[in-house]
Amino acid sequence: MKRRDFIRRGACGAGAAWLESQAFTRNLMAAPLDKKLNAHDTVMIGKTGIKTSRLAMGTGTVGIGHHSHQTDLGVDGLSALLLNGYDHGLRFFDSADAYGSHPHVAEALKHVPRDKVTVLTKTWSRDPAAARADLDRFRKELGTDYLDICLMHCLTEADWTERYRGVMDVFSEAKEKGIIRAHGCSCHSIEALRAAAKSPWVEVDLVRMNPVGAHMDADPETVISVVREMKAAGKGIIGMKILGQGEMRTRQDEALKFALSLGLLDAFTIGAESKAEQEDLIRRIEKAA
Repeated sequence: MKRRDFIRRGACGAGAAWLESQAFTRNLMAAPLDKKLNAHDTVMIGKTGIKTSRLAMGTGTVGIGHHSHQTDLGVDGLSALLLNGYDHGLRFFDSADAYGSHPHVAEALKHVPRDKVTVLTKTWSRDPAAARADLDRFRKELGTDYLDICLMHCLTEADWTERYRGVMDVFSEAKEKGIIRAHGCSCHSIEALRAAAKSPWVEVDLVRMNPVGAHMDADPETVISVVREMKAAGKGIIGMKILGQGEMRTRQDEALKFALSLGLLDAFTIGAESKAEQEDLIRRIEKAA
């Protein structure tokens, strides 16, 4: 076969695959929902026994280096935003060390019953001693005796379940002691996601999901196939990057309907940056459903 013919056929194959993926996501978004869904619905996160709201309040839009768009609001501003969500039925606070949002969540926790909210946080530590120290520090920063969900943050390695076994053991021990209620990971590569799907240690996975594949581990169809494996195994699945880190800000209804239509996400997290944006999001979820 001539080189140009090989390239042409390869390009045609890739184009066909892309078109097939687009048709797949369109069909999902067109699928009718069985029942009315709301942001404040009480959902179960996999088999963890943790019940919380369908919508988690994200605190890490472009969250890195202990900073995010939400922490720009200041401790008072972000805690007020979390409490506004609580007043609208949201019971899920999504934080992380990388976002620098623990003090903000801690302030909000002073004003609500601790057992009425789910606190999720994440560590970048890949060393067992550092992970153990993080669990102690996180609880102090958040002003709580326990963490509902703690995740290993931003995993990319295909062999992470072997490479970071020590950290996983620290989390397992912490769960036995009641320091955390459930453990898992957030993945930032399809290889890491596939490893998470196969690991019985993973109780909760934070997975990037939107209909255009923005900031995802792979194209939507590929990611969905892995998430279906997770769902079948009873893992808790929480969606993130629902709006593609802002790339679908002008297509919110489309993105929300996609997330709700999958039938795979127990909950999903989106970071609002104002009370008006948060309340609009809550209304859009009800409308999209």
